[in-house]
Amino acid sequence: MTRRRIPPHAFFLCSALFHYLGPAFAVLLFAQIRPLGVAWLRIATAGAIFAVWRRPWRYVNTTIVALGVVLAAMNVCFYLAIARLPLGTVGAIEFLGPIALAAAGARTRRNLLALALATAGVYALTRVRLAGDPLAYVFAFANCALFVLYVVLGHRIAARSGIDRLGAAMLVAMLVALPVGIRDAMPAFRSPMLLGAAVGVGISSSVIPYVCDQLAMARLPRSTFALLLSLLPATATVVGLLALRQVPTSTDLGGVALIIAGVALHQSRPREQENACNTHELEHPA
Repeated sequence: MTRRRIPPHAFFLCSALFHYLGPAFAVLLFAQIRPLGVAWLRIATAGAIFAVWRRPWRYVNTTIVALGVVLAAMNVCFYLAIARLPLGTVGAIEFLGPIALAAAGARTRRNLLALALATAGVYALTRVRLAGDPLAYVFAFANCALFVLYVVLGHRIAARSGIDRLGAAMLVAMLVALPVGIRDAMPAFRSPMLLGAAVGVGISSSVIPYVCDQLAMARLPRSTFALLLSLLPATATVVGLLALRQVPTSTDLGGVALIIAGVALHQSRPREQENACNTHELEHPA
C-alpha cells in the first residue's frame, strides 16, 4: 500500500502541524462561540466524518469506550486551557506527561541525552509562564494527563484497524461531551458561516491529526512516538506566532531549539523498529 512507503515520521509531522493549527483557528472562534461549544463542535465534526467514512460502530468495546471518554475530556480541558493561556504554554505543559513515556523507553545513552535535551527545551518554554490564572493551569495539566492516556490507548488500537477504532472512539466522545457542549454550540447552528468555520476546525483538529497519529503509531514504538511529541511545544509556539500573533521570547526560541535537537538525536533501537514493523505486517498483510 502507498501509505507504507511513506515514513511514519512524515505522518507524525503532519499530525504535529495540525494538532495546533486547528486550535489556533478555534481561538479565533471564541469571540462568537464559547470554548465548550467549540470543543463539542470539533468532536462532533470528527465523529460525523468517521461515521460516514468508516462506519466504525461495529468496533465498539471497552477500550474504545475508554478512549472515547478520554478524547472527550481531553478536548474539553484543552479548549478551556487555550482560552486562558498562550497556545505555546499549553503545548509545553501537554508534553510533560508523554515525556515520562519516552523516559521509560530510553535505554541507551544517546536516547537519554536526547530525552534530557527535549526536557530542557520544554522547561525553557514553561518555567517563565507558570503564573496567572490558577484554573487555567488546572485545565492544562489535566489535559496533559489525559494526553498520556490518549497515547497509551491509541497505541493499543493502532496495530489493527486503528482508524476504524479511532472513529468508533470519536463517536463515543461526541456523546460523552454532548451534555457539556451542546448549549454553547447553538450559535453555530444559527449561522452557516460559524458552522462552516467550526467544521473546518474539527477536520484540522480531530480528523487529520488523529488519523496521522494512528498511521504513525502503527509503525513506531511507543517510546519513540512519545519523544517525538516533544515537537508539539515547538509547533504550538510557531503556530501561536503565525496565527495568533503570540510572539515567543528568546528563551522560548532556545527551548524550541533544544527540543528539535533532542528529537534529531533520538534513535529507535533496531529491535524496536523491527518489532513495530513486524506487528504492522502481521496485522495488515499486503
